[in-house]
Amino acid sequence: MADLITAAELRALLEREPVADDGADPRILDVRYRLGFADGHANYLAGHIPGAVFADLEADLAGHGAASEGRHPLPSDDALAEAARRWGIRQGQTIVVYDDSCSLPASRAWWALRRAGIADVRVLDGGLGAWREAGGEIEEGEIIPRPGDVVLSRPGTADVLDTDQIAGWGGVLLDARAPERFRGETEPIDPVAGHIPGARNLPIAELLTADGRFRSPAEIVAAFEAAGAGEEVPIAAYCGSGVTAAQLALAGALIGREVIVYPGSWSAWSNSPGRPVEVGPVPAEEDPLDE
Repeated sequence: MADLITAAELRALLEREPVADDGADPRILDVRYRLGFADGHANYLAGHIPGAVFADLEADLAGHGAASEGRHPLPSDDALAEAARRWGIRQGQTIVVYDDSCSLPASRAWWALRRAGIADVRVLDGGLGAWREAGGEIEEGEIIPRPGDVVLSRPGTADVLDTDQIAGWGGVLLDARAPERFRGETEPIDPVAGHIPGARNLPIAELLTADGRFRSPAEIVAAFEAAGAGEEVPIAAYCGSGVTAAQLALAGALIGREVIVYPGSWSAWSNSPGRPVEVGPVPAEEDPLDE
């Protein structure tokens, strides 16, 4: 099933299946979030896609632990299942997730729900901006649905990588952060600047248009291959705290490439004593652009 949905497609879907609580309609989740701000819910209340339920990234799509686990470790399987039912998700239902931040938080929701066994989860390409641009209606206030009956699988940590596994990773490791953070020229959040040794930089911005939509599959393929992530190699991804890496996993899904996420990401690696750090660009002899 498609992992993206356009604003026009969502409007057509809602016109055909008006929002109700019988499980036949898509469940829409508003995942607005900005690092360092707590205004996601307030922005949701001020205006959201009709029928959308607010999903809190910090409270529902991430756990909380030691610094060595990163800023956004995985929620427990039980916590995610409880949140999914609270959002009103029913068994077999189509889920549409969106935000107003270039689909970063929405991608985390897509990744979390897909790995928990929900087959049809779609990210609104271009987010709330695309919805408004397409003439979509906006409503205010809170939507509190009837509790859902969805039963999620319990992946635990079976399909993710921890810090020790990343240290011994034998495939391509992609760093989705901005180039200046990858090179260690700046680090606004974490205690150490730089990147995991051997990582290749594939900034998520290279896979998006100026208005926050995903680039064409051909352009995404070219970006992956330029970073050394071809069809035949295992791919893992990290970022600052595991949110942008989930969007890189979504980009991989759009071109048929599996990307395994390191949820702890740089926030975990840089808070783990003794882990080596590299700075600067990939050496010329290793630069995938020169291959």
